[in-house]
Amino acid sequence: MLLLDLGVFHRKSERVSVRAALGWTAFWVILSLGFNGWVWNHFGHEKGLEFLAGYILEKSLSVDNLFVFLLIFNYFKVPPEVQHRVLFFGILGALVLRGVFIYLGATLVHQFHWILYLFGAFLVFSGIKLLLLDDDDEQDPENAVVKAFRARLRLTDRFHGDKFWVRKEGVLYATPLFLVLIAVETSDVLFAVDSIPAIFGVTDDTFIVYTSNVMAILGLRALYFALAGLLEYFHYLNYGLALVLIFIGAKMLGENYIELSIATELGVIAALLASAILASILFPKKIEPEEEAGADA
Repeated sequence: MLLLDLGVFHRKSERVSVRAALGWTAFWVILSLGFNGWVWNHFGHEKGLEFLAGYILEKSLSVDNLFVFLLIFNYFKVPPEVQHRVLFFGILGALVLRGVFIYLGATLVHQFHWILYLFGAFLVFSGIKLLLLDDDDEQDPENAVVKAFRARLRLTDRFHGDKFWVRKEGVLYATPLFLVLIAVETSDVLFAVDSIPAIFGVTDDTFIVYTSNVMAILGLRALYFALAGLLEYFHYLNYGLALVLIFIGAKMLGENYIELSIATELGVIAALLASAILASILFPKKIEPEEEAGADA
């Protein structure tokens, strides 16, 4: 599907319209639900529910990635027509990295069951940290990895279309687009540190864990272009995601005392996320006076 997407549908670098992005988002969601139906039919309703819960969880956590992608693209002033190319290779890299992380996680979980308690404690800590995060905290898209590459690479002073590398007078130069790709890849690694333990809180079936991750990530590029202009309005979504992480972590820590069905877990996750989205709609973010003045200027 990735080869079809790149080789047939998006061969040219061009701006992705919201209408096209919504169409592709619907396509990936329908494809994922169709695969979910196959899992349900082939492995039974329990595995079907596990996949659905994992897919919703990973899809929701991946939306948080979109905020960071938007920040990165704005920071580097990436032209809209080449953003989809960065996202494609970023997501391709994410599929490989998630596979490695999931394999290592599954090996640890199956050999050392107590590792789940560490995962649970980490998720509770991450959720609390996310709850306490101030929206006004400045984030620097140039993490240590990006800064290291910038210091050691020959860089051009401008973008060269959708090229990551160009040759000038026989010398190879990296373009700013390559730094953007590094920023996207490394940010996904950081998000995987949260999302992989979270999915193991739903199921330890490696097949379900990886396929739900793949399906959630595949539609991420289209979802970015569909929601890029709307993300700022979902200002309570982070709180919903934080509560989801805390819930999954607490469930992992208390598995010997409280046993929840996968249907109950799915309902709680859906309710928390729906409440955050509804709160964002009912209580829109207030515009500060200085922001209004800046907009009028």
